[in-house]
Amino acid sequence: MRLTGVSPESGGTGLSVQTTLPNPSTRPGLRLPGRVTVAAGPEDVLVRHIRLGLVTTVEPDDPNAARRLVQFHHLPIAGRFVVPAGRRRAVDFAFPLPWETPVTTFGGVPLLSLRMGLRTEVSLDPDLDQGAMVPVFVHPLPTQQHVLAALDTLGFMIRQSGLQEGGLPGVEHTLPLHQRWGYWVGPLYAGPITELEVIFVTNSAGLEAILWMDRRLALAGITHQSISRFRIWHEGADRRDWVATVDGWIRQAINRHAAAAAHADWSAQIAGSAHVSRHPDEPVRPGYGLGGTAGGAGVGGGSGGGDGT
Repeated sequence: MRLTGVSPESGGTGLSVQTTLPNPSTRPGLRLPGRVTVAAGPEDVLVRHIRLGLVTTVEPDDPNAARRLVQFHHLPIAGRFVVPAGRRRAVDFAFPLPWETPVTTFGGVPLLSLRMGLRTEVSLDPDLDQGAMVPVFVHPLPTQQHVLAALDTLGFMIRQSGLQEGGLPGVEHTLPLHQRWGYWVGPLYAGPITELEVIFVTNSAGLEAILWMDRRLALAGITHQSISRFRIWHEGADRRDWVATVDGWIRQAINRHAAAAAHADWSAQIAGSAHVSRHPDEPVRPGYGLGGTAGGAGVGGGSGGGDGT
């Protein structure tokens, strides 16, 4: 699918800008190929530079403030040149996406309220930038895909996915925003917690999954939050038992959550796996678990997954 963004002609210069993406679907860490074409009107046009930027809408730190459009990653692709009158100039590019680029499409379906575009800025003089915008669809990395699919198998349902301005304390970020995946808690885990948020922080080597758990009893006036972090490598992702891995993460995080809130009468630890009542390192027999969906014979069975911190 080819997508093209075209800017209106500038009244002062007659220059028009067209940005074309042969394939607007991509993943974090990949390069997005495309072409920017600038066409001059009846006079020569001096272009100072061409710059590309990823643009999306984020929730600000202030909960009372409105969502706002931000450009969170940009890169120049051309310097100073002249477009002769009546002529055009094409600039090919391969725009690199950061590893922490938010995901906007899951399961082939665009996520509600999450939109992203590639903006082309053509600087003609210090006070005039011509812009053309084209949508970009970012799919999960294979490692992210495995985690999200495992959560679905374990009974969690996506409630929303949004972008938050800023980073997280103690977590190394390269972008001025982060993505949160909000879930309705699976029935087998719903006793100790009522809410789950998942945050991915990725780089070229691996992924860090941050599990943000909450338990609120409005009538009792009790609330408690806890955060657990787990790291895992991209290498060998296809050979891992992801249901066992993610179940082990959740089980460990819930136990830590309950221990941190031990003074509350609703806290409860989980002695075994809430999914199949087994240690996460043990393989799953065929047909065992939630309606036979827990996994196969466990060939190359994965470990409990990552390093809990």
